[in-house]
Amino acid sequence: MTFNPHDASPYYERRSFTPLMEDEEDWRFAPPEDDAVRTAAPVAQIRATPFEWCEPSKIPPRDWIYGRHLIRRYISTTISPGGVGKSSLALAEAVAMVSGKDLLGERPTEPLRVWYWNGEDPADELQRRVMAVALKYEIGRQDIDGRLFINSGRDTEIVIAQQSRDGVTVAVPVIDAIMATIRENGIDVVVIDPFVSSHQVSENDNGAIDRVAKTWAKIAEATNCAVELIHHARKTNGAEVTIEDSRGAVALLSAARSARTLNGMTKEEAERAGVENRRAHFRVDNGKANLAPPPEGSTWFKMESVALGNGPLNSDGDHIGVVTNWTWPDPLESLSVADLQAAQAAVRAGGPWRENVQAKDWVGIPIAQALKLDPANKADRERIKRMLKVWIDNGMFAVVTGHDEKSRPRPFVEVGEPA
Repeated sequence: MTFNPHDASPYYERRSFTPLMEDEEDWRFAPPEDDAVRTAAPVAQIRATPFEWCEPSKIPPRDWIYGRHLIRRYISTTISPGGVGKSSLALAEAVAMVSGKDLLGERPTEPLRVWYWNGEDPADELQRRVMAVALKYEIGRQDIDGRLFINSGRDTEIVIAQQSRDGVTVAVPVIDAIMATIRENGIDVVVIDPFVSSHQVSENDNGAIDRVAKTWAKIAEATNCAVELIHHARKTNGAEVTIEDSRGAVALLSAARSARTLNGMTKEEAERAGVENRRAHFRVDNGKANLAPPPEGSTWFKMESVALGNGPLNSDGDHIGVVTNWTWPDPLESLSVADLQAAQAAVRAGGPWRENVQAKDWVGIPIAQALKLDPANKADRERIKRMLKVWIDNGMFAVVTGHDEKSRPRPFVEVGEPA
């Protein structure tokens, strides 16, 4: 479905402003002839619709089909800086949806039919990525069974709108063709990656982006499918990306039912988690930044290299990054009751011990010695802080008020309930 908007302008539905001619302008400001009042042409009648009372239990539930991100008849969006893994995540999720399997922590409601359109990469590269996902998760031909549809923008151009000095025009034939193929193939989910490749309007024009986003929403409504629009984030100079950092106009976010962000692991997060290759890790957060969980409560993923085996003899050939689940380390992992008893004994043997990690008599110091950890190491120190929080919450240690060497009240930590 190759479409060049410049060669097909007569087929566009135009929404442009046409200035009045000079004589029309003169007439507009002239007094009415013969004192006759000119009236506007009749418009379609608009009526308010009375609310109909119903049983709440009878209202159809929202039709979420993959987690709480993709929902029928709506658009959703994923915001990410370049190079984090948004396309790899989208393809892994597509394979999960068509196979009906829980590959990344979400099980689809049923095996779904997914159409993934990538406006940047060639078809053979997309094939490499899909097959790498299949190899990693042991997905066979029978698991996909004709439910996955892949197109490259290099072969199948999709441009649903363009902008000129006369305004924004919508490519009606392209939209009709998109809806026709969705219906013909029974598509449940359409993924557009990236959103910017599906239009030719200014990203900073709120009205133009609103028109494009709502056109995609109308496609979702008319075909009863979910539409995912993958979008670039603006440059944040190293700061965390939030949905407000979506590149260009905010109208896309306003039109989306669900929005999520991708952020690579920071140096500080890597130190806290004890991760060496932080660039292989990223997290996904939904909604506003002030509602996002802390790093250890976010949904994390890791890129793992998969060899396709398509090289010469004794060669792995291409290595493709595949998204996998990654869990933030549990501070109590590998610890036993005996370890807790040793930590309590070490704290009980000395003291008083301060709660403040910056204090020279921090309670983490004797605990580190008991567990053979290094409090000067950032990863170990973070682990001690997190295990202390758990132990204080469950009563193994207790925070009490004491006085420092200058008789100032300070929080101290003592042994609580014996293990």
